[in-house]
Amino acid sequence: MESFEINVGPTPATTSGPLHLRVQTDGHRVVQAKIEAGYLHRGMEKVAERMTWLSCQPYMGRIDYVSAIHCEHAYALAVEKLCGFEIPERSKAIRVVVSELSRIASHLLSIAWLARTTNASTAVMFALRDREKICDLFEILCGARLTYNYVRIGGVSNDFTEGFVDKTIEFIDYIVPKLQEYHQLLTNNVFFIGRLAGVGVVSASQAIAAGLSGPNLRASGVKLDKRKQEDYEIYRKIDFSTPLGATSADSFRGAVQGDAFNRYFVRIQEIEQSAVIIRQVLANVPEGKYALTLPRVFKVPAGEIYVSVESPRGTQGIFIRSTGEKYPDRLRLRTPSFPVLNILPAVLESSTLEDMGPLVASFDYLPSEVDR
Repeated sequence: MESFEINVGPTPATTSGPLHLRVQTDGHRVVQAKIEAGYLHRGMEKVAERMTWLSCQPYMGRIDYVSAIHCEHAYALAVEKLCGFEIPERSKAIRVVVSELSRIASHLLSIAWLARTTNASTAVMFALRDREKICDLFEILCGARLTYNYVRIGGVSNDFTEGFVDKTIEFIDYIVPKLQEYHQLLTNNVFFIGRLAGVGVVSASQAIAAGLSGPNLRASGVKLDKRKQEDYEIYRKIDFSTPLGATSADSFRGAVQGDAFNRYFVRIQEIEQSAVIIRQVLANVPEGKYALTLPRVFKVPAGEIYVSVESPRGTQGIFIRSTGEKYPDRLRLRTPSFPVLNILPAVLESSTLEDMGPLVASFDYLPSEVDR
C-alpha cells in the first residue's frame, strides 16, 4: 500500500492548542511522526528578565494557563529562598489548598479532553460542569477564573474570603461521590477501555529516559511525587497516597502499566487524593498573617537557585540567577509538557491513525508550556 503524509494541525481537535504533527502513514498505520512546535512562542524567559521581581509575578501564570497557581507558586518559592524569607504558616496552608483545587480543575479538563477524543460526550459535559465549580471558588477568593496572580512573593494576595472555606468543603463533599459517575461513564466502560487499553505504552525506563514526570511518569509505575520528595510548604505533614499505574495483576480489560488508560486512571485517582489533602488542611488552618510585608523597591540578594513543585502535569521547575538588582539576571523554566515531545514521536510510530487523538490527549500535553 502506498504511504502518504498527513498534516495534523497546527490547530487540530486532537490537541489542546497549536501543535503541528507531520504523520507518515502506511494505510491506517503510522510509520513516522514529526512534531513541529513554536506556534505559541512568546519569549517569556527573556521578557521576565526585563521586568522587576514583583511585576514578573503575574506573568508566571501565563506559562500554564490551565493551572496558573503552580507556576506562580514555583516562582514565589524560588525568590523567597533566594531572599531567605520564611513565610507565615497560614499562607503555606492557603497555598496548599489553592494548589490542590487547581490540580482537580486541571485533571477534570484533561479528562474532558480525553473523553472528547473517544466521543464520550456525556463525560465531557460532566467534567466541564464540575470544573466550573472550582472556577467559581477562585472567583470568590481572588476575582479571577483562569490566571489568578494569587500566590505572591511572601505569601498570597489576600486571606480566605468570607464563605470560601465553607463552599470549598461543600465542593469536596460533592466531587468525591461524583467520581463514581466518572467510573461508570469511563473507567468501567468497555468502549472507553477498548480505545485506551494497550495504546501508547511507555515503560518505566522509557519514561525516565525521556524526562517524563507527574501522572505520565507514575502511570508507568515510577513513584515520584515532588510533594513528597521536596520539602515545600506543609505537604510532608499531610497524609495522602501517590497513585500509580495498575500492574498486570489488577489491571482492567487489556490495560497494561504505562498505557493511555493508566495515564487517565492515575489522574482520576489523584482528584480523590487532592480532596483528601484539602480536607486535612482546612480542618486545621493556622492563625496569623497570610503574607509578609515587602518594600515597594524590592531587590533580591545575589545568588542563584532552582526550585520545583508538583504541577498537575508534572515537575514545574524554575531557575533564577540574581545579581542583586531590581531585575532577574537569568530566568529559566523547566516545564512538564516539553519532555512529552521527547517520547511522543516514538509512541505515535507504533499506533494507528484512529488512536492518535486519545493517545496524544492521554499525555495531557499543553503547548503553552513548551512554546514559552
